[in-house]
Amino acid sequence: MASLATSMDTVNFMGHECVRLENETVQLLISRSMGPRILSLRFSGGDNLLAELPDFVTDCPGTGVYHFHGGHRLWHAPEIPSRTYQPDDDPVEMYAVENGWLVTQNVEAKTGMQKSMEICLAKDLPQVVISHRLTNRGLWRVMSSPWAITQLKPGGVAILPQSRENTRELPSRSLTLWSYTDLSNPNVSFGKSHVFVRADMEEAFKIGFPNPRGWLAYWLNGTLFVKRAKYDAQAAYFDFNSSSECYCNDRFLELETLAPICTMEPGETVTHVETWDLFGGVQCPRDEKDVQALVEELGLEQ
Repeated sequence: MASLATSMDTVNFMGHECVRLENETVQLLISRSMGPRILSLRFSGGDNLLAELPDFVTDCPGTGVYHFHGGHRLWHAPEIPSRTYQPDDDPVEMYAVENGWLVTQNVEAKTGMQKSMEICLAKDLPQVVISHRLTNRGLWRVMSSPWAITQLKPGGVAILPQSRENTRELPSRSLTLWSYTDLSNPNVSFGKSHVFVRADMEEAFKIGFPNPRGWLAYWLNGTLFVKRAKYDAQAAYFDFNSSSECYCNDRFLELETLAPICTMEPGETVTHVETWDLFGGVQCPRDEKDVQALVEELGLEQ
């Protein structure tokens, strides 16, 4: 019979107190000493897929140092360094929920925002459902959206699906490019229905796009990590209507999803849900034909 461990037994990982969430197939480590943050995701007995970045930092203007740590985090869009890079190094509150944990940070003093993640693991599948919640604890309405970011170890290949709608003479796809994005980068391949990003970069690279197909994937050492988030074709998104984004540098690759732009009244909470799946024994897809075979075999678009 399948079992699911949700005890508060803690372990030390990268210098942080973490709680294990595991079944017979996969294990997650959720930080208790800071966050909310998932620091490790692995098949039982396997290697951590998530980036480990104990020394990777940036500046939060007017506040201090922001530590990336690696793993999976929740930000609030749009990206404004003085708001977005608010440090999350304080301990979090953790409450047991069915099949997982609800992790909540203190209210950000500068922004009035409070972040939480409800992390639930299927009892007998390598599947995780994460409900990312932003609550406006301030006195004024705020225009924002939850922004879920997964930092993965380099050396693999990201697969970014593009719209396949047949609009005949009309355009059907768009890409958002950052000022440092170099489209001639040899580690990036553009197909008709997918973009491939090989995480072997020397310089930073980022693209964003509307994602009606709803999934993003990363292949590393025989494991395929897939994250899904709902896309609302009638809604507006930050970053020139990007519901999905991919960032890569020499230390990690990020798969990112955003919720639609919303105006949050004081006391209002907005939720953004991602579903993660892990697939083992997968060969690295070489082209769009291989990707389509994976889509059909693994049911990525069901």
